[in-house]
Amino acid sequence: MTSPEFEHLNAAEARTRRTDVEDIYRGAYVEAIRSGAPFADPVAFMQRFDAYTAPDRPGEFELIMVSVSGRPVGQAWGWSLSKGTAWWGGLQLDDAQDLDDFTTEDGARTFALSELMVKNDMTGGGFARALHDRLLDNRNEERATLLVRPDNTRAYQTYLRWGWNRVGTLRPSWPDAPQFDVLIRDLRR
Repeated sequence: MTSPEFEHLNAAEARTRRTDVEDIYRGAYVEAIRSGAPFADPVAFMQRFDAYTAPDRPGEFELIMVSVSGRPVGQAWGWSLSKGTAWWGGLQLDDAQDLDDFTTEDGARTFALSELMVKNDMTGGGFARALHDRLLDNRNEERATLLVRPDNTRAYQTYLRWGWNRVGTLRPSWPDAPQFDVLIRDLRR
């Protein structure tokens, strides 16, 4: 196997790779797509991708794609949360933290890791960790957040090993979105 190649893409560049983005999703979420769950439908997924990369969307979007022998096999993306973001809408914190204080954003406080996926035939090769680390290692935000399904045991346990901690639950405003656990990771060095 040849060495993996990583590309860093901004929103405009990511939109030019839309076909690859969908192909990776279809190869990574085979079972979820097969289940027929509306939220997992590739059309719904690509509608979310289009919204995340829209030219007028606030926050600095970044996508990292990994390819092996010229074949895209994984991707991770996210953006900095801007003031007034809807990201935290419906958040239920686990402890008695002040919700307003926790959810106050200024564009430099929190990076939202929205997606991390590797095609099923390429899992186990360290690509997910490499994508994760490349996406987060040079961020200037204080913390990062992500949403994970509580029943996604493999991903959940991996995130905990990588230094993430649960802080609450949230159901995104997207149609048919499931309830997620909210994880946070401190990015300050």
